[in-house]
Amino acid sequence: MTGRPDPMVPSVLRIARRIEEMEGVVSLELEAPGGFSFQPGQFNMLYAFGVGEVPISISGDPARTDRLRHTVRAVGQVSHALTRLRPGMELGVRGPLGRGWPLEEVAGGDLVLAAGGLGLAPLRPVAELAVADPRRFRRVVLYYGTRNPATVLWRQEMERWRRAGIRVHVTVDSATPGWQGEVGVVTRLMQPGHFEPAVATALLCGPEVMMRFSAQTLHGLGIPAERIHLSMERNMNCGVGLCGHCQFGPRLVCRDGPVFPLPEVESLMQVRGL
Repeated sequence: MTGRPDPMVPSVLRIARRIEEMEGVVSLELEAPGGFSFQPGQFNMLYAFGVGEVPISISGDPARTDRLRHTVRAVGQVSHALTRLRPGMELGVRGPLGRGWPLEEVAGGDLVLAAGGLGLAPLRPVAELAVADPRRFRRVVLYYGTRNPATVLWRQEMERWRRAGIRVHVTVDSATPGWQGEVGVVTRLMQPGHFEPAVATALLCGPEVMMRFSAQTLHGLGIPAERIHLSMERNMNCGVGLCGHCQFGPRLVCRDGPVFPLPEVESLMQVRGL
């Protein structure tokens, strides 16, 4: 499926599995008979026939080239249509598109993942890579924040990641009875000693306010700005740099991103003092 001559022509894939992650959030696993390879952090344009298409990050395991997975929140007309699809139904897929996480620069160093809410989805493939090859990174730390315990994604998977050696830290904005974890913003989880700044690279995805303060905090803990990378999934329409909807300055999010090192988007993120 990669290397198609016309990036505007979607492939038609069949849904093999539908997973209701929580209210309004669904993961769709698509059959990929010819194989589908991608870089963690890339996205696809998903087309709900008769409705339209939207950019959705790839949330599957990169080792499973026979299956393609996306996690979708029902927030608009197209995403609502996608979450209503059932196994056996079809949708259009264009991709993979964009620039993924720079994992090659992390090899042998510490990897810091920071996610807010559904921002965990494009970081899930990175965690799966780390589990599959424990020697690839020196140390892996995951900071994850979400609204409340009912919106914690992939609890069982995070337990598996913990058992594999990933240091998982989770917090919620507001607790409910029975919650034994941390309460507060995700930056409260970030502490000296969790990683070695001199050899650390950070990957951030979530609401922009969360990424802005996480970038400030991680930079304050010693990670250089050029090794802090953010997924800026905003305003993407065509996915291939033709329409200009996602332009900021000389860059297009869909073509030059969605992953950017912090210095490239510092003015957009309004991070001060970095």
